[in-house]
Amino acid sequence: MVALNHAYGCGVAIDAPGAAIPIRTIKNISKSPNLCEELMIVSLGCEKLRPEMLTDGCPVDDVGTLLTVQDEHIIGFTGMIAEGMEQAKGHLERLNKRERVKCPVSELCVGMQCGGSDAFSGVTANPVLGKVADLIVHAGGTVVFSEVTEVRDVAHILSDRCETKEVSDKLIEKFRIYDAYLAAGGADRAANTTPGNKAGGLANITEKALGSFVKSGSTKIVEVLSPGEKATKKGLIFAATPASDFIAGTLQLAAGMNLHMFSTGRGTPYSISPVPTMKLATRSELANRWPDLIDFNAGVVLEGEQTLDEIAMNLFLLVLETASGKRTMAEILGLQNDLVLHTPGPVT
Repeated sequence: MVALNHAYGCGVAIDAPGAAIPIRTIKNISKSPNLCEELMIVSLGCEKLRPEMLTDGCPVDDVGTLLTVQDEHIIGFTGMIAEGMEQAKGHLERLNKRERVKCPVSELCVGMQCGGSDAFSGVTANPVLGKVADLIVHAGGTVVFSEVTEVRDVAHILSDRCETKEVSDKLIEKFRIYDAYLAAGGADRAANTTPGNKAGGLANITEKALGSFVKSGSTKIVEVLSPGEKATKKGLIFAATPASDFIAGTLQLAAGMNLHMFSTGRGTPYSISPVPTMKLATRSELANRWPDLIDFNAGVVLEGEQTLDEIAMNLFLLVLETASGKRTMAEILGLQNDLVLHTPGPVT
């Protein structure tokens, strides 16, 4: 079982417009195909985020189970644990009856992300991810890329790649909304470039954007999602998320991804628990220094022993193995970071 922990619900303006984002994020994550539709909600009991808000108004009993720890029949902390274990037992018994079946690549929804980027991100790992993105889309699957501030400087390129004018207009609208969001906080997208990025050779946000967007490949963008929305189409999809690794990954999970691909040039133990998180190194030096954290070394692009297409095919095959049950390095080590909600609404 996977715990989707979050700190949202108490002390928030639940009816404020910004509250819609974390609510639909939690709701859509709970519907992740990786969680097998076995939903168990653990509620304190007095929070403003009511359980029925996560079930589209349906009784929780129709879609899962509910443990409310303030219920008067529960005695003590040990009673809470016993009640939770009893509910979990029913979920596990049903899950244990399921058997693995073959699925086509068209059922994959892969999230593309980068963090701790360096000057080689746009030369090795991200172009390899872009080639893999094309292979997945051409096979009928879905690829989600995101991080508004990291692609904002190539808006003209992404707009031209939209399948329809409607999609292009929505993309530009999301960029404008995020520009206003940053301005309201007294910041702009240039603040995205970190000291680590600069130490790795990225001078500014424009260079970062040019290296970041190539992980989306070359196919048409068929849909643009607001934060927390779930994809309704197959193909290449842009999710309008912040660039924070944790927040972007959480929102890609809400969009429906069931496998995560994460490139890094500076290194990170990043991994989110509901989906396998494959990490790619941009340089052989990093892959050799972190052999128990890196799943694929894209730095071999620089060594000239294989073409970019050959390296991408090797990664694509590893994606299929991982989707079929091969554990990532992070899963072997038991690493996972918290899910972090994007919560632009006020806290009361």
